[in-house]
Amino acid sequence: MKRQYRSDKTIDFYNRNAESFKEDTVNVEFDSVQNMLLNHIPDGAHILDLGCGAGRDAKAFMEKGYRVTMMDGSEELCKIASEYTGQEAELRRFEDLDEVEAFDAVWACSSILHLDYEKLELVMKNISKALKTGGYLYASFKYGDFEGERNGRYFIDFTEESFESFLKLFKAVSYTHLTL
Repeated sequence: MKRQYRSDKTIDFYNRNAESFKEDTVNVEFDSVQNMLLNHIPDGAHILDLGCGAGRDAKAFMEKGYRVTMMDGSEELCKIASEYTGQEAELRRFEDLDEVEAFDAVWACSSILHLDYEKLELVMKNISKALKTGGYLYASFKYGDFEGERNGRYFIDFTEESFESFLKLFKAVSYTHLTL
């Protein structure tokens, strides 16, 4: 019998609930959060939307003149994001990110919070490699100390202290603002 990984259950959740996820997220006003990243990068910069979901943020970035690569592990969300934005979303797991110095910024809004600690370490290393020198990462997590399944999806939560400790594993990663 094939072992089902935690991320597989989460991806299955999003594949089954892609349409309702789209309906719940694409019209949410998110400019102030997006600007937390955009205020730090030059016009026309290349952004990786890591866990693009239905494409809300990618579309907003494109409309503001940024070059965007979309990536998600859910086949159904990739279909929706591709249709919604008019640009192909790449069907890839976060841990398969293998680009080197390709992006000015990585946008991981409510996405890598679905990884267990071990996979999150790998993905953060891959993000560090994928970012150009001086690049920026926006990542969001739920606040707390929970790690496990909640509402059919896997989550890892952080506090300021636990996230700062986690970031110390990555000497190449620095941050100027932390919001949980």
